[in-house]
Amino acid sequence: MEEFRLRRGSAADLDIVVHHRIEMFRDMGSTDDQLRAVQASAVPYFTRAFKEETYQAWFVEDASGRVVAGAGVNLLEYHPGPRDPQPRRPCVINVYTEPEFRQRGLARRVMEAIVEWCRANGYPAVTLHASEFGRPLYESLGFQPTNEMRLRFD
Repeated sequence: MEEFRLRRGSAADLDIVVHHRIEMFRDMGSTDDQLRAVQASAVPYFTRAFKEETYQAWFVEDASGRVVAGAGVNLLEYHPGPRDPQPRRPCVINVYTEPEFRQRGLARRVMEAIVEWCRANGYPAVTLHASEFGRPLYESLGFQPTNEMRLRFD
């Protein structure tokens, strides 16, 4: 049985974060042009977010130390309200597992760590945008659809 280890990420993992983000969007059908644009903006964004500690990352490594899965929490500035007076809200992003390591519970392991971290840090909720691939996992962890609406201009 293969052994896996969960660990926290840091700014030293920037390349892994960007790789996961690109491959996640590739799996969802993004074009190469779209992915190049994502990469160009992701590198400075996550560099700054790690420095400001507004991005928290978790990774699963295999026995050789290779990162095979991961995800992160983006701590977004948000307007305080009655149900949540805090000025930041956690949003899960970059959930990705390398194809050959899928269906082994690794994304679940990362998501459980993220949910626990959010609880331990006093956040009353955590959000994410689910792909069709990830929806069953998130629902099994108790995530529910919300009343959010969107108007797109493209």
